[in-house]
Amino acid sequence: MPSGIPFDLPAKISRINELAARMERPGFWDNQESAQKVVSELKGLRARVEPVRELVKRVDDGQVLLELAAEQDDEQSRAEVQNELDEIAGKTEQVELLMLLSGENDNRPCFLSIQAGAGGVDACDFAEMLLRMYLMYLERGGYRVHEVDRRVGEEAGIQSVTLRVEGPYAYGYLSCEAGVHRLVRISPFNAQGKRQTSFVGVDALPEFEETSVDLVDVDLDIVFFRRASGAGGQNVNKVATAVRVRHKPTGLVVECVNERSQVQNKRVALKLIQSRLEQMEQAKRDAELAKLYSEKGEIAWGNQIRSYVIHGSTIHVKDHRTGHAVGDVQRVLNGEIQPYIDARLRQKLKGVKSGC
Repeated sequence: MPSGIPFDLPAKISRINELAARMERPGFWDNQESAQKVVSELKGLRARVEPVRELVKRVDDGQVLLELAAEQDDEQSRAEVQNELDEIAGKTEQVELLMLLSGENDNRPCFLSIQAGAGGVDACDFAEMLLRMYLMYLERGGYRVHEVDRRVGEEAGIQSVTLRVEGPYAYGYLSCEAGVHRLVRISPFNAQGKRQTSFVGVDALPEFEETSVDLVDVDLDIVFFRRASGAGGQNVNKVATAVRVRHKPTGLVVECVNERSQVQNKRVALKLIQSRLEQMEQAKRDAELAKLYSEKGEIAWGNQIRSYVIHGSTIHVKDHRTGHAVGDVQRVLNGEIQPYIDARLRQKLKGVKSGC
């Protein structure tokens, strides 16, 4: 394992066995909420342990192959050994990146928020493009996604959307996407066909099962209202099930509109408020988290982490933090963003190895 990155394999295998045995007990599914927490933890542990087990097996098999190649001493055997060593090196890097997701929040479900910034209707359209990109990425990865709230744009696209994402290392991976994203293109909304630069902010918040933040009723302003499901006010709910919660001391406001009842919407909204308050509290205690939390900055010039350029001779998607760039913009917008996330994790890995 990479130095400086903790990974206690025997302890994790023991925990997997403990959870698997618990699932086999009679009445395990009687309490659905408790059962789902166990299942979620088990999936997360297996997602970390299985790649390590596979790597250990590949190394053992490679040792045997190396010994056979030494005995046979022929070109074909040496070529097989070299191919296996190359594959093991690639797997080792993947496991190293996975080991970076060892933070206490990395394996939690998360709230992924996308918000249009400077750029008017083009920014709203860009926000919808990024929503599609993330949905395709998450579907490919087998994540469970639930839309919490959406505000449509006045002319096109969306003003903002919040998703709840559940799956192995949802927050760990998606936190690499937090920041300002910039799009440069010929605007389809400009009659003169001028180039337009627009900005969208992406944020990721871990969902906490237990937090140090207590929500006091007197600090909350809770409003129930009817919410239209589309632009123009069509499909307005007949019952006021949508919920808007404002935390008075901080001014934080969240809405939840897509659950079936007031109770469900209120529960999700309060969870989102707690997650945001908990992250603010952690930011005060943790300088690195504080840096990540403030990294997005104003959703405008000078704060972008990634640029999507679809204009002129330079057509690419470039991450300004890592330098990783891809010339096929459409492939990225179709959800192929794992290389950008891996590049960000490699950047963090270099910091861990160097002691930074």
